[in-house]
Amino acid sequence: MNWIHVCEWLGAFLGLLGAYMLATHSRCSKWGWVAFLASNVAMIGFASGAGAYGLLLMQLGFMGSSGLGCYRAGLWP
Repeated sequence: MNWIHVCEWLGAFLGLLGAYMLATHSRCSKWGWVAFLASNVAMIGFASGAGAYGLLLMQLGFMGSSGLGCYRAGLWP
């Protein structure tokens, strides 16, 4: 398994983890934004390596919304 596949599967897993963490609406929900942010980084690596530039653009945009979610959840000053 090469690094592109690792990025793909890690990004998928972390994205699902973040979604379920936010959906629980519990004390740990805010950490779903961190999982989303990590997923974005992994998927950016995958998209770059695979030449999937539409996916790359989308993940860059999602990275901004994940950063905003981290900020609004109080995870960043």
